[in-house]
Amino acid sequence: MVDYQFETITYSVQDGVAELCLNRPEIKNAFNSKMWFEFSNALDVFSSSSDQRVLVITGAGGAFCSGAELNEMVPASYTPLSWMRGISDIALKLHQIRKPTIAKVRGIAAGAGANLAFGCDLVYASDSAKFSEIFVKRGLSVDFGGSWLLPRMVGLHRAKELAFFGDIVSAGKAEQTGLLNRVVADEELDTVVAEAAESLKHLPPTALSLNKALLNDSLSRSMAEALEAEAQAQAANMSTKDLKEAISAFLEKRTPKFTGE
Repeated sequence: MVDYQFETITYSVQDGVAELCLNRPEIKNAFNSKMWFEFSNALDVFSSSSDQRVLVITGAGGAFCSGAELNEMVPASYTPLSWMRGISDIALKLHQIRKPTIAKVRGIAAGAGANLAFGCDLVYASDSAKFSEIFVKRGLSVDFGGSWLLPRMVGLHRAKELAFFGDIVSAGKAEQTGLLNRVVADEELDTVVAEAAESLKHLPPTALSLNKALLNDSLSRSMAEALEAEAQAQAANMSTKDLKEAISAFLEKRTPKFTGE
């Protein structure tokens, strides 16, 4: 296992799977400026490391993330707009990572913490998890991509209900409305996420990356544009060594070993 040194998060890598853990449990892993910078840096580490295939994001101490720390919303050296543009850049960075990301959620995920979870490619939660677009109850509007993510995940009217009221939503209800992939008992969550990450890390990186890009961009494209994007992606896959390995493994009745080439 390789550990990286941060103050407000922990970041470790084992056998191709990176885990980023928000680590301010005394305040339910709320973001301050230091954590925002370190979180962004950790995303850069993951994106640039070819040996890191999957990223799991979670929180310490029985909570995922309670959002931003209210007594340090905007550091003194920033204007509100410049600071929020920086936070938005981090949300976009998470969205644009070419490799799979998984949110592993226990306890509360509120405000930017909820949208951080929803911004991952897959969201697995324990039955103790709770979600809230709490912004309006703090005199704020949604951020960290919530206005883009929520309508695409649950439809416009349900998204408005989540944003207008800011109520707490149980893990079960979140799963029913399409915000999550799966809810499991708390004691099963680590195993379920580890199994998902293990499966993903053995799949061909180029094909996974192109699938992610195709689906992320699908709602902004016409059918014709989507088909053209699919054709270009498939042509790119056809030039990879991983495709040749997949075919050879199938014919030889063995497990393929994908390298990302």
